Amino acid sequence: MNQALKWKLIAGFILVFVAGGISGAFLGGLYARHLFFGFHQPAQIGARMKDRLRAELNLTPEQVTKISPIIDNTAVQLREIRRETARRVHETIAQAHQQMAANLTDEQRQKLQQIEERHRRWRHGRFHESPSASP
Repeated sequence: MNQALKWKLIAGFILVFVAGGISGAFLGGLYARHLFFGFHQPAQIGARMKDRLRAELNLTPEQVTKISPIIDNTAVQLREIRRETARRVHETIAQAHQQMAANLTDEQRQKLQQIEERHRRWRHGRFHESPSASP
């Protein structure tokens, strides 16, 4: 085997290794995104609870029918707790920013406002309703 062929084989193996690593990272990222964001959908919590209980407890259809209102009520309560917690977190951060602003220069206050605006846009895109808009 000549020297040029040897280096071409080494380069080929490295290229295949790097391509595999990039593919694995991309597919792993897609899977992680699906797992994290797909699993953590508050609107689906009741259905997931029913499915899990049905599978783990081997519930009959009659039992599922009887416990469905309980699970639905629990899901509504959990959504409300989540909204209230998000509202309180938002208020706490806004209060901290207000207190910090007194110690900042005009340029720093402007940057802080930009951070708040970016967070507001992210939150608006992430949640269908603003936590501060809930009753």
